[in-house]
Amino acid sequence: MIGPAFRLTLLAGKQLFRHRMRTTLTLMGIAAGMFLFTAVASLQESLESATRADATDSTLVVYRENRFCPSTSRLPEYYLDEIRSLQGVREVIPVKIAVNHCGASLDVITFRGVPPGDLMSYAPEITLLSGTLAEWKARDDGALVGKFLAEKRGLHVGDVFEAVGVRVQVSGILDSPLPQDNNVAYVHLPFLQQASKSGLGIVTQFNVRVETPEDLEQVSAVIDDRFRAESEPTFTQPEKAFIAQTARELLDLAGFTRWIGLGAVAAVFLLVANAVLLVVRGRVRENAVLRTLGYPSGSIVWLVLSEGALLGLFGGMIGAGGSMLALQLRGITMGSEGIALAVRVQPEVLVQGVGLALALGLLASLWPAVVAIRRPVVESLRR
Repeated sequence: MIGPAFRLTLLAGKQLFRHRMRTTLTLMGIAAGMFLFTAVASLQESLESATRADATDSTLVVYRENRFCPSTSRLPEYYLDEIRSLQGVREVIPVKIAVNHCGASLDVITFRGVPPGDLMSYAPEITLLSGTLAEWKARDDGALVGKFLAEKRGLHVGDVFEAVGVRVQVSGILDSPLPQDNNVAYVHLPFLQQASKSGLGIVTQFNVRVETPEDLEQVSAVIDDRFRAESEPTFTQPEKAFIAQTARELLDLAGFTRWIGLGAVAAVFLLVANAVLLVVRGRVRENAVLRTLGYPSGSIVWLVLSEGALLGLFGGMIGAGGSMLALQLRGITMGSEGIALAVRVQPEVLVQGVGLALALGLLASLWPAVVAIRRPVVESLRR
């Protein structure tokens, strides 16, 4: 059974190349639709992975109450010692953020100022792809740049770049399992406080690690109660919820792009169905000859389905692969309020796109396959 099916599939491929122009145009249309679908799916996956809550999450973000942008959140740095003394708090680090654009944007540069001696103890998951931590600590204007930001800007160790009125020298390129870390530049906290003219002793937020994930709600309530009567009250929430709130414009955009993705899928389905139906109508007599020679109706159906599947498979590979290459070379980054996420095609999204194109090719070929075997053999031979 495998032998005849494989030979019929080879025959389907040869028949497609008999009409090279039509096949090429169909493949280009499918590739364009799957390119768009894969790009949209990658955007959604990037946002969902950054905002998806996990049972192991143990990080809180302490922000200024009723503030929506890093430039408007100003908290005294002396809150650090009081937060650190609270029960359930394992680690805390003050963070100063400077960003070139607060709203949703495709070109976001974010600096995070942290105490240089506390970064690796707070975030041990960070690894350096190049450069050294000693070089970063030795320079007041040194920066550890996330790998996606470095790729987009073409930065290497030793390069100097300037943004948001801050001029730094790259001391290292970092990698992190957290997507938001790969799109920022970590600099010394005192340096950023002075470079951004906010003044020493003022930070944007505090990132707090609690002892266990079960302590998140209790510790956040204790922190906000402690500073409720202060001149700078706080609003504390889990990091994933904080990212979801600050990136709400991006989430709204992702919701709209789902319709674009569905439109691309529908276009691919109709395109394959139309192409295969044209092929079937152009080969009425040939299919009748095959049936006369003893080919059963199932073989004719397999032959038609194979043509649709091949169109979907190769068109999907071209489109999804092109989307992956374009996003990798272009380095698109979506950002909002200091949160920057790189849009990359993950392997699972690539497989999903190719698999969907193959499934659409098979599904769209069902009706043309039925048409191919419904017409009586004698009538088809006379046509």
